[in-house]
Amino acid sequence: MRMNEGVEWALHSCLNLAWIGPGRAVTAARLAAYHELPAAYLNKQLQALVRAGVLTSASGPKGGFRLARDLDRITLMDVVTALEGPEEAFRCTEIRQQGPGAAPGAGPAGGRAPECAIAGAMGRADLAWRRELAAQTLDSVRERAERQAPDAPDRIRRWFANVA
Repeated sequence: MRMNEGVEWALHSCLNLAWIGPGRAVTAARLAAYHELPAAYLNKQLQALVRAGVLTSASGPKGGFRLARDLDRITLMDVVTALEGPEEAFRCTEIRQQGPGAAPGAGPAGGRAPECAIAGAMGRADLAWRRELAAQTLDSVRERAERQAPDAPDRIRRWFANVA
C-alpha cells in the first residue's frame, strides 16, 4: 500500500506546530516554506486535518493553523484517516465468482459462499496496520524525533520566529 505524500507533510507540520509553541497560529505558506513544499497542496492537507479535529484554523492577520489537541491525543491513524479516508486498502470484488472457475450457485448447499481467503488475509493485515497506527501518538513520534535530532525544536522555533 502506498499513502500519498500529503500524509508525511501533514505529520511533519503537526510536529512543527507543536515545537513552534502552543497557541501560535502558523499559515500553510510558512509551514510549506520550511520544507520547500507547495503551499496550496499542503493547505489542502491541513484543511483535512481541521475537518478531522486534529488542527484548528483561523483567518486574518494573526490567522493560521494550530493543533486542536495535545500530541498525546493525536494518533498516526487520526492523521492517515483524515487524509486517506477510512476505507480499507484492499477491496475484494469476488472475481473468484466470475469466469469459468466460478462455483455454480451461491455457495455450498445453496448458501453464501465462504469468505474469500485472500480477502480475509488482506483484511487481517489491514487491521494490524490500523491498530499499529492507532497505538502510536504524535507525542511518541515527537519523543523519537527529539532523541534523533535534539536541536530540531529550537531550530524550528528560531526559523519561524525569523519569518514571523
